[in-house]
Amino acid sequence: MKASTARTVLGIDTATEDTAVAAVSHGQPHEPLWERLVRTPPGERPRHASELLPAVEECVGTAGGWERVGLIAVGVGPGSFTGLRIGISTARALAQGRGVAIAPVISLAALARGVDDGFADRDEARLAVLDARRGEVFAGLYGVNGGALWEPFVCGPETLAKRLAELDHSPLAVGSGSLRFRSELEAAGVTVLADEDEAHQISARQVCLLGLDEEPKPPTAIEPIYLRRPDAELWRERDRDGRTNGLG
Repeated sequence: MKASTARTVLGIDTATEDTAVAAVSHGQPHEPLWERLVRTPPGERPRHASELLPAVEECVGTAGGWERVGLIAVGVGPGSFTGLRIGISTARALAQGRGVAIAPVISLAALARGVDDGFADRDEARLAVLDARRGEVFAGLYGVNGGALWEPFVCGPETLAKRLAELDHSPLAVGSGSLRFRSELEAAGVTVLADEDEAHQISARQVCLLGLDEEPKPPTAIEPIYLRRPDAELWRERDRDGRTNGLG
């Protein structure tokens, strides 16, 4: 089944601390049938495990039921290891259980596409930047038409600033990483959207729209983009090395 034939598209993204779910109609893709972003309160743990399935069921019910859903579009990162694991495993299980096609969407591409909601008339490239912790960012650069100019990568803000200095034109930056490292990016000539701009959060509606342009894959072929090893794995390795060296 081609993605373009889907009647209703369900979009899911859990690459960040937020849980994003939406549904759009193929006939009117820019008017969401239902959309929700479940924010994580400051200082609390993400709520993907408890909030995702209830949000999906409410979304699908509002959109007319599972019989109308022809495609699940799921954000595959880069982003939070745990968040991506929950979101992708849930999307894969739903696709298998409901017999629905599924397509992967790069979460950074969805973040960059959200800039068009308020800045469609701007011709600068879109720099999507997520806070990757450990003093690093996940970043990707996209043209006004949505095409990837830089594929997703992970680096420190100083390295990102050096790459930006090589560009002929400064882009518009969006995302949690652009807020955390605003000073470094602005020093490199980048325009960072205002702190309160909603485009800094990944919109599941944008995941839906990008999913329509993707070729569906078997559920088992949907894999996360991590770009680096998870924190838990590094901690286990550090503990093991410490014991080996007589430090534990």
